[in-house]
Amino acid sequence: MSEIAKGTLSFALAKSKLAISEHAQEPSVLDMFKQVDISDKKEVKREAVAGGRIYLKKETIEQIKNKTIKKGDPLEAAQLAAVNAVKETPNLIFLCHQIPVGSVNTDFKVNEDYIEAAVTVKTTAKTGVEMESLVGVSICLNTIWDMVKYLEKDENGQYPGTRITDIRVIKKIKGAE
Repeated sequence: MSEIAKGTLSFALAKSKLAISEHAQEPSVLDMFKQVDISDKKEVKREAVAGGRIYLKKETIEQIKNKTIKKGDPLEAAQLAAVNAVKETPNLIFLCHQIPVGSVNTDFKVNEDYIEAAVTVKTTAKTGVEMESLVGVSICLNTIWDMVKYLEKDENGQYPGTRITDIRVIKKIKGAE
């Protein structure tokens, strides 16, 4: 087959593929995902509390209590990280709506071998703040891990006992309570 014939055949195949794809109804990426339409919903007060735990060595917990962590106070840093994470939620989870954040509050309960964190998010909006509180508590706990990881590693550089668990929505409130 000559080069001209090969070129003509290639062009004919490309043209037929183009004609087929112009008429085919293949789903696009835009058709696969849809953000929920909340435009007709009324704005109401909303609140969500999410919680989770980070398990640490007892020695690490003592250093947190004594404020002797090299990077600074992990609980204060985690509190700031939670606020930032809540505000960044729609940039991290692409189908979450951007909503005005009224307040973010982070509470900690320091136990013998774990820290319990709870992040409360409040707003007045057309949709809830569960995802914001979940992202907030996740980043909060990860920030604690980051600040104490040098204490948690074993001789092989692993984290045999360190773990983040029980991330969940504790409470959701819609409307006046």
